[in-house]
Parts: sequence; C-alpha cells; structure tokens
Amino acid sequence: MSPKKTSQPEKVSFLKGKSWKTTTFSVTSVLTTILTLVVNPLLDNDPNTNPMWAEAIPVIIAGLGLLFARDDKVTSKDKGLE
Repeated sequence: MSPKKTSQPEKVSFLKGKSWKTTTFSVTSVLTTILTLVVNPLLDNDPNTNPMWAEAIPVIIAGLGLLFARDDKVTSKDKGLE
C-alpha cells in the first residue's frame, strides 16, 4: 500500500497574481492623503481649518490609477492578457 499523497494548501493572499508593489503603494498613498489632508483638519477642534480638497483629490486620483498599473516584473502572460 502506498502512502496517500496530501496536497499542501495554497497560500491565500488577496494580492495573489497581482502587482503587489503598485497595489501597496496605491492603498498607502490614498489612505495617507485622506487621513492627513481630509480627516485631520476635520478632527482638530479648530473651526478655521478645512479639508484641503484641492491638494487631496489629485493625489487620490493618482493613487487609484496605480490600482490598474502593474509591476515591471509582471508580464502580460502572468496577468492573463495573452
């Protein structure tokens, strides 16, 4: 009787097959921008400070654009585009 082969469970990752570097940078930049330029002025107990939307919106848009970018080492074949 041969020993039964057991398969190792696959690593579960929400970034599996994606460009983890650009995704991480994107999420970090969007969260940092929202916290520093929008949330912080709202919570500082000074009625004279307002969220800096003019500075926050372009950074948030650029960060969201990075979600659709891919790392330089990720090929089209890796992404299922070929």
